[in-house]
Formats: sequence, C-alpha cells, structure tokens
Amino acid sequence: MAATTRILFIGGTGYIGKFLVEASVTAGHPTFALVRECTLSNAEKSPMIEKFKALGVNLVVGDVLDKESLVNAIKQVDAVISTVGFRLLADQHNIISAIKEAGNVKRFIPSEFGNDVDRVHAVDPAKTVFGTKAKIRRAIEAEGIPYTYVCNNFFSGYFLPSLLQPGASSPPRDKVVILGDGNPKAVFNKEEDIARYTIKAVDDPRTLNKILYVRPKANTYSFNELVSLWENKIAKSLQRSYVLEDQLLNQIQESSYPEVVLLSIGHSCFVKGDQTNFQIDPSFGVEASELYPDVNFTTVDEFLHQFV
Repeated sequence: MAATTRILFIGGTGYIGKFLVEASVTAGHPTFALVRECTLSNAEKSPMIEKFKALGVNLVVGDVLDKESLVNAIKQVDAVISTVGFRLLADQHNIISAIKEAGNVKRFIPSEFGNDVDRVHAVDPAKTVFGTKAKIRRAIEAEGIPYTYVCNNFFSGYFLPSLLQPGASSPPRDKVVILGDGNPKAVFNKEEDIARYTIKAVDDPRTLNKILYVRPKANTYSFNELVSLWENKIAKSLQRSYVLEDQLLNQIQESSYPEVVLLSIGHSCFVKGDQTNFQIDPSFGVEASELYPDVNFTTVDEFLHQFV
C-alpha cells in the first residue's frame, strides 16, 4: 500500500479517533469516517463533523451494529481503524465479520490504544476490558485478517494535566498521591503523536501482524520520577503520600464508576508495571519512535512545561 491508502475510521468522532482522522488527512490518505445518523444531527458533535467536512473527510452513514452498512463502507477502502469506546469493544466482532465478507482489507487496527492486553496483570474492571480486547485479537487472528495492534500506553493529554490526581484540573503544587511505591515505569504520549505513528504504521510492511508499541525512552517515567520532574519545574517539593497495593485493592473494591476504572488501570500500570515490565521482542512487536525517527514527538518534559 502507498500513501494513497484509503482508510476507514469507525469511532472517528471519539476521544482518540478525531486525532487519527486528522493525521490521516494530513498524511494524504483518502479518509472515510463511519458516522451514525444520530451523530450527524447531534449538536455537540456538529463542530467536529463540520471540521471533518472541511478537511475533506468522506462521511459514510452507518453503524457498527448494522452489518450491511459496515460491509458497504469497508468495500470502499483498503484499511480499517477502529477507535470505538469501551462499551462497543465487543461489537468489533461485527467489524471482523464485515471485513471478512468484504474481502478487500489489507490492514485492520482494532480499538486498543492503551496497554498490551496480552501482557497485563490487572484486576476488575480493567481486567474485563483488557480481556474483551484480547478476545478481539484472537478473533482477528483466527480469521486471518492482516492486523496491527497499537499500544500507546497513557494519553498525555488525559493523564498529565492532573498528574494522575483524581478530580484535579491542574498538576498539584502542595501534595501528591502516588499509587504503589512509585517505582514501576509507565509511558505517556501526546495524542497527536500517537495518531501520526498509527497512520505511518497502516501501510508499513514492518508492522504487519505486529504490535506497534509507542514507548520512547524520553516519555517513560516512574510515578516518583514524574513527580520529581514536576517539582523541578515549579522549584518546590511536594508532600508525597503512597497508596500501597493492599490499600489500593481495597479502594478499587469500594469505588464506583468511573473512579474504579481509573484505579484498576493505575494498579495495572503503577503497581504491576504492565506498560514496561517486558521487553519488546521483534517476533511480536516494534517500537514506534525507533521505527519512525522522523516523527518529532512531544516529550513529557515539554508537555508539563505548559502548566508551570
């Protein structure tokens, strides 16, 4: 496939989807977005829909729950990228079935954009979400569909503005709560960079049937290191308190949605170290910043500087 690869986005108006759609257009790909009728008439989505139109995105009316519309949309493209939210993760079986029926897709990227779900040690509810994504992987492989799985770890724009403090809208300046002992390392990547790496991978033979990890060393920090970086920027020491594993597991049991989801993901990443506690072996994966050194990504250091 060349730079003119036609790409269909399913879930393109969602959180990470909108970044991917724009990156696809910027890279010169004929870009298609599956949108529901109700999305087109949704006042909150209207600005994004108008932006897509201005970018030249081809809007295709359809629904992930409507196989006929899926097949019709997929027949128009070469690659499919799903960015559906967690409530629709299991419904990606419909996409797999439609791709199989259409018979023309050269690459499918399912909705993951987080941890490597085959290498996690999570508790519920994160365990169930990761398990659903893993089942989608197995279904893709069983059908022989060409794939790339994207594991970008944390979204900088979602987690760093609060320095992972629940309910905060800016990084703390007095005290900070750290999950675990603060030593396992996690990875934070800016959404625009994740999108650019993903689009580059769509037609790259080196990422075919592989996992694309976005794990640059410059964006890999332990919780303790992250706090120290912030302290250096504001020239002030924060009062640190630690939530060790037993206490965190109790909090998870006692919490409700959405806090319980974030706590269980935090347990996976900051207690079990699931984003970095394994080596990327060439037999199953590649690292994005090594594969595409031309992408000038935003570092954690640069990202946090805007809040000083």
